[in-house]
Amino acid sequence: MNDLVRQHTALSESDLEWLHLLVSEWQLLSDLSFADLVLWVPTRDGTRYVSVAQMRPNTGPTSYQDDMVGHLVPRGRRPLLDAALDEGRIVREGDPEWREEVPVRVESIPVRRDGRVLGVIARNTNLLTVRTPSRLELTYLQSASDLAQMIAAGSFPFPGQQVDMDASPRVGDGLIRLDADGVVQYASPNALSAYHRLGLASDLVGHHLGRTTDELAPARGPVDEAMVKLASGYAPRETEVEGSGGVIQLRAIPLKPKGTRIGSLVLLRDVTELRRRERELITKDATIREIHHRVKNNLQTVAALLRLQSRRMESAQGREALDEAVRRVGSIAIVHETLSQNLDERVEFDEIADRVLAMVAEISPGKVVCRRTGKFGVLDAEVATPLSMVLTEILQNALEHAFAPGEEGRVDVSAVRSGDSPGAKRGEGARSDARLMITVQDDGRGLPEGFDPQRAGNLGLQIVRTLVEGELGGGFDMVPAPVRGTRVMLDIPVEPQK
Repeated sequence: MNDLVRQHTALSESDLEWLHLLVSEWQLLSDLSFADLVLWVPTRDGTRYVSVAQMRPNTGPTSYQDDMVGHLVPRGRRPLLDAALDEGRIVREGDPEWREEVPVRVESIPVRRDGRVLGVIARNTNLLTVRTPSRLELTYLQSASDLAQMIAAGSFPFPGQQVDMDASPRVGDGLIRLDADGVVQYASPNALSAYHRLGLASDLVGHHLGRTTDELAPARGPVDEAMVKLASGYAPRETEVEGSGGVIQLRAIPLKPKGTRIGSLVLLRDVTELRRRERELITKDATIREIHHRVKNNLQTVAALLRLQSRRMESAQGREALDEAVRRVGSIAIVHETLSQNLDERVEFDEIADRVLAMVAEISPGKVVCRRTGKFGVLDAEVATPLSMVLTEILQNALEHAFAPGEEGRVDVSAVRSGDSPGAKRGEGARSDARLMITVQDDGRGLPEGFDPQRAGNLGLQIVRTLVEGELGGGFDMVPAPVRGTRVMLDIPVEPQK
């Protein structure tokens, strides 16, 4: 709509914002009218109309099988549009039009803002299924007529009341029509069922909705507005009402077709099961985070016990082995600590990598500098845990074997991600092209002559090969650095970042 309005019309940005506000609300008018809506705006030279938005009803058959957005129509071809635009009134005159053997009643509603008519809504009703209307349909049509008059007068939509139509109640979810005093004139079957779930034992018609709602679900603690006022429809508001038996979502729309409030529409939806599932998910998330927290605590306890045992060891080789085990356990604990602070099973690995670097650097404090460049990004927990161990083993191996005791040096860790496109496929059976390339390079003494990283190596390199190739499904190689030292390269498949 932005492109069409800016390309073809002379409307200002504030006018465009008003049209956006209208389009965010007009599903309500379409459903109440059982009709298609097409928004026509006059072009800059005033000789044509351009259709900038379209809406089909959820409550009835459509009148347009094709998309009308972007169509240009010369002025004079559709007299109802001309009359509504020039005279600023709702135009209903004329016989039904026939479209593909379907009779369609066409009406035109001017869209007014600050005394100016910005465009015209063409309301098109498919008459093929017309029958004697029920009380529900009559209420819908009367409410649609009131909203149409408010649009023509410039009093609907309500400024500053942007509504998320995906989350707000719709006409079919439940509708209540109130008079000017807030007394129920009509309640749809779905609306009545929702109030029965709150504990209402009688009919709603003839009862004051605000007082009835307040009795069924009294407020707990301080509130911005009293429930009696909110549910009476005196102002455009949206709220949730929770009683002993359920939860309903309410949206109040004051009706002022001629400038004076004649009543209100209240749309409502039973969201009891939705809120119950949300609470279950919150509880589940809290449980998972608590488990990660306890695992982290247990691992830290294990590391502390190993550290105590290391201090009692007389053998230098034994102390070294226990210290390596402490670092391995610590790298896993770091991942679980991060997971305990998140709502999902994905972690920002850059923080974990920095903590692993700091932990391993304690082997040669102040002598060898460890630095990270690039970004690991967000990784799944099943990747982050083994990768933290792999990074620990590679860094530990570099600090222990690449440098002599007390020797100064440098270890650089770089990470580069590729294939993280927004449209990358996810889900079971989908192949991800996203890769994480990790390079760990030192400027130490280098590899021994004839060293084969795929066969030789200590326990740490065996752990790296097993985790990278077996658990992460990636590749591992260790080669001499171009100038001096050793370069370790990892190529790991990862899930694309959102």
